[in-house]
Amino acid sequence: MSVDGSESSGTARSRAERRTDARPLRRSAARRRGFAATEKALDALAASGARVSVRVSDLDRGTPVLAGDDFITLPVAGLGIVPLLIEVAARFEAGGLDPLEIVERSAMPGVAVAGVWRHLAAPALPLGDLAVLAAATGDALAANALLDRVGLDAVRARLGALGMPRTALLDRFRDDRGPDDAPHYALGTARELASMFAALVNTDIVSPGVSAQVSEWLSLNHDLSLVGSVTGLDPFAHDDDKHELLFVNKTGRADGIRAEAGVLAGPRAGLAYALIVEFDDPSMSHRLRSHEAFRALGLDLMEYVF
Repeated sequence: MSVDGSESSGTARSRAERRTDARPLRRSAARRRGFAATEKALDALAASGARVSVRVSDLDRGTPVLAGDDFITLPVAGLGIVPLLIEVAARFEAGGLDPLEIVERSAMPGVAVAGVWRHLAAPALPLGDLAVLAAATGDALAANALLDRVGLDAVRARLGALGMPRTALLDRFRDDRGPDDAPHYALGTARELASMFAALVNTDIVSPGVSAQVSEWLSLNHDLSLVGSVTGLDPFAHDDDKHELLFVNKTGRADGIRAEAGVLAGPRAGLAYALIVEFDDPSMSHRLRSHEAFRALGLDLMEYVF
């Protein structure tokens, strides 16, 4: 694990700024800070046999603040929804896909991994609403519907165009994975995922409009149970915080996998981050130890940006 203690700068953008990038960012020097608590927690996880990959970068310069095995490809579960959303937003903007196109739920194979659409009375929803569900709740059925519409090959090509050769969406969500199925939903590296989120917030993914759309969808994410647990934000309404805290994130969960990537920016600094942990899950204590590492990272990030 390595830490760069150099000074950094950043800010939280208002919702309008995120959409239009119309005004320059306000900057102020940040005090020298470290990530000692995060390093200690991740070293303990690694010593217990977990595979750990972490990357924290300055939001403006892209320089690493914290890095540990950030080049290693690991399973990232639902984090694979993000490149899918990028491809969907790009097609919406180009006119190749209509956000009002209706998808019938009955036409989709059932999946109960996560999400709310299968619990709703509405038997059909437009693609734009499915993108919101996939981003906000990690809805597996909604994500599968989007993937069926754009195709795996298109998402893989998009990742290649974005310069992310070690990140891949492998398959649809499934309740059970057989021998003929891909072993994981998605793979990725902490370095590429942190860079992707930085590019989204800095409006450098595909186009400013696509970046703003995906960032807005992800700003609705309800899962603030890992890194986000220390922010004090409302999980259901955190896209316009009065304390100038910008938090855009996506989590990934599966058996023995916890992953999160995002951007946290405050009055003093802005950081892009990604943390992936692959661990044995024989007991609740193993799982909670992994969760504590994410919270340690969240505390260090909050101290850095404020």
